[in-house]
Amino acid sequence: MRRWLLCLLGVMAAGLLGGAAPQAQNAAGPAEEVDVALVLAVDVSYSMDIDELALQRNGYIEAFRSKELHDAIAKGAIGKIAVTYFEWAGGHFQHIVKPWTIIDTPQSAIAFAEELGEAPTRRGRRTSISGAIELSMTLLDQAKVAPMRRVIDISGDGANNDGRPVDVVRDEARDKGISINGLPVMLKQASYFDTDNLDLYYEDCVITGVGAFVIPIRERSQFVDATRTKLVREIAQAPEAPDALIQKAQAKQPRVSCLQGERQWRDRMGN
Repeated sequence: MRRWLLCLLGVMAAGLLGGAAPQAQNAAGPAEEVDVALVLAVDVSYSMDIDELALQRNGYIEAFRSKELHDAIAKGAIGKIAVTYFEWAGGHFQHIVKPWTIIDTPQSAIAFAEELGEAPTRRGRRTSISGAIELSMTLLDQAKVAPMRRVIDISGDGANNDGRPVDVVRDEARDKGISINGLPVMLKQASYFDTDNLDLYYEDCVITGVGAFVIPIRERSQFVDATRTKLVREIAQAPEAPDALIQKAQAKQPRVSCLQGERQWRDRMGN
């Protein structure tokens, strides 16, 4: 009799536990819908001086404070975006400053800006745009949102010289339906590792996707306007016509070598 009661209790417990699983699963709910999932990948390599790092960070802070950005979010089909912000240098130097954050009001955008302003800025050796794109793709895959578009926003002042070839990784992002836009910083050409025509390098080797674009910064005074313009354009961007061109390696002959950064590093360092 005792054995029978124990068996009965075991069956009842199993039934209760089995019924609890779907409830726990449903409690998580569906992924939150957003107009765009946007990764902000920001170069903090040693080629950027302290003033440039401060100007670069401030450009993003002021953009998220701006009415233009708030209006762009509000006018979206859903009216909200998901944003994450990380800083990168070489392939092994990547730091997530702000994890995925939903922005759907001016207040939440300003809060994001304030938190960016409070976070310390780090610096690292070398330049791995390919590593930044790889991490961006991982972050997009991990985002618990359902975006209408997925966009990687790369800002930097030099060519890739660490990690995998940038055009190879760029094409992997393209094949996943991810767009990449660029903000090349072209303030000086005093270092051996500086790249002539960095805007062309970004156009030919970094950006991809329907409507992908580059906005170069050539003067310190342009940081705020260029960053705000880029973000507003990424958030408000409407789908292009079905026959719109997609930037990819095979679309045209590159005007610059996508391996020029690696060659500069090898020639300079001897490896």
